[in-house]
Amino acid sequence: MDPQLSSSLTAESDDPSETTQRSHVSDRQATQQAREQVVGQRPGTLTVSADALAPRLFMISYDADEFIEHEYASYDELLAFFRQNSHLRHWIDIRGYNDLGLMERLMRDFELPALQMEDVLGDYQRAKVEEFGNGRLFLVSRMTDFTSQLEVDDDQLSLFTGPNYVLSFQDDYNDCLDAVRHRIRSGRSQIMRRPPLYLAYTLTDVVLDHYFPTMAAIGDYIEHLEELIFRSKRADRRLLGRILQVKKDIVRFRRLVYPERDKITEILRMPDEVVSEDMKAFFRDCYDHAIQTLDLAESYKESVNSLVELYLSDQSNRMNEVMKVLTIISSIFIPLSFVVGLYGMNFQRENPHGGINPLNMPELYHPLGYPVLLGVLLAVVIVQLVYFYRKGWLS
Repeated sequence: MDPQLSSSLTAESDDPSETTQRSHVSDRQATQQAREQVVGQRPGTLTVSADALAPRLFMISYDADEFIEHEYASYDELLAFFRQNSHLRHWIDIRGYNDLGLMERLMRDFELPALQMEDVLGDYQRAKVEEFGNGRLFLVSRMTDFTSQLEVDDDQLSLFTGPNYVLSFQDDYNDCLDAVRHRIRSGRSQIMRRPPLYLAYTLTDVVLDHYFPTMAAIGDYIEHLEELIFRSKRADRRLLGRILQVKKDIVRFRRLVYPERDKITEILRMPDEVVSEDMKAFFRDCYDHAIQTLDLAESYKESVNSLVELYLSDQSNRMNEVMKVLTIISSIFIPLSFVVGLYGMNFQRENPHGGINPLNMPELYHPLGYPVLLGVLLAVVIVQLVYFYRKGWLS
């Protein structure tokens, strides 16, 4: 397990409201995104969120023999190098959206459809693939991570493929694509010898592969919650809140993976002129990864459902233990209360004529009546405890 995640598991807050607050973060973000959509605006209108990051421009240019990697301070410098080296293949990586002018220039220079650029900047699209102009593809994937705040986080990765380039957009500076960069830097990767669509496949495959660590972290957290249920000495509603939160995360994760599977299915159905049979073999491997991830998500969903049942069963057992103790105590005091109540009745031993009523509690005047009564009460308690012990009710 990630050390940062592990420390979060062992140092969870004692604030009862913290889990509830975390569970509403994603809902608030989704609501905010919905409010930012302008109803009735012209399709293809580009809008940039006010809290978007300033764009950073990266480009890796490569062929079978070399590669050049650089972060560019200006778009003009990047575009000039791109056009001067048309014999190379290029991965242009745009991180951050907060420059509408730059986005419009990219759209014009690379002939990107306005509707698809609107999807890029909206940054809330489900995974999908669309073909546009001369067999070029537009792909959307959702990169996921199980954060130290114990919730599933996801970011959009948008890809445009071209004859000698792949153009990627993401709203954050950090991503899960370093494995691809290292493969290109090594100089031994197939990426350097294959067409740009292979790079798009590789990026998609890395995103899918990263689902497995996310699911592994969720699985570790589920095991941690199960241990907490058995270790807890008393009822803790915060624990139930954590279980329900991870259940919501798994459901949300499944909503991310299902479109990814459908996207790859659509790629496999495309004509060979757009996606060659050779490339489809690689995307079939992606499809297998998506299916495996969905199977894991279904398995973890069942585990969380079992965890809820386990929690409720544990609380029911605790309540049964409490009720058993109270029942035993009540059973002990019922006969004692009967005897004490019997001798609390005020029947006079002497009648109004000065005579003696021999049947009206004669032992009240016996010199050893009180200690004898205490002994009888003690004997009743001992007999009851022995009986309960032999029945196994005291274990």
